[in-house]
Amino acid sequence: MISIGGLTGFWMIALLTLHGADVGETNRSSFNEPDVPFPPAYPTAQNLAAICHQGQGRPRYLPGFFPRSRVSHFRRRGNAINRLESWYSYCCSDQIAQQNHQILCCAQQAWRQTLTQFCTEEFSTMTGAYVCCGDRGDAQWACFNRELPNPNYDPTPGYIAPPVPVEPGFTFNAC
Repeated sequence: MISIGGLTGFWMIALLTLHGADVGETNRSSFNEPDVPFPPAYPTAQNLAAICHQGQGRPRYLPGFFPRSRVSHFRRRGNAINRLESWYSYCCSDQIAQQNHQILCCAQQAWRQTLTQFCTEEFSTMTGAYVCCGDRGDAQWACFNRELPNPNYDPTPGYIAPPVPVEPGFTFNAC
């Protein structure tokens, strides 16, 4: 005869084992969440070279990267990163005057527009918005530029970004 306590213990161990199992190809944090380093750092003269020359070494977040449910906030972050990297590519291309101050101006505009769009998307959901989205003006930009996971835009060793479509919607206004 099997005791209720023994059966309960068996199921608890089975559930804990499955919860900790790595069942996908996504990178996950210790809480089994997708690893999407966010927010991106504000473009500066110090990190502009890395933004322009090491973009293919920074992660992109394709739809298959995310689990099907419970991570829509991470998906919005990944989409924002993809959008920003796409717009950075435009800023660093020959389409922009090849003067560093114009490239930097373009990258800063892309950063602000990306995060503005991100906050609009955050507020369009039934969940709580990213903390910085509740601020306005300079306070919002300062919030986004705090506690950065990659302030220097360093590439991920051994990573080569997959091709992603160019994101529409960015217009550079020369400074």
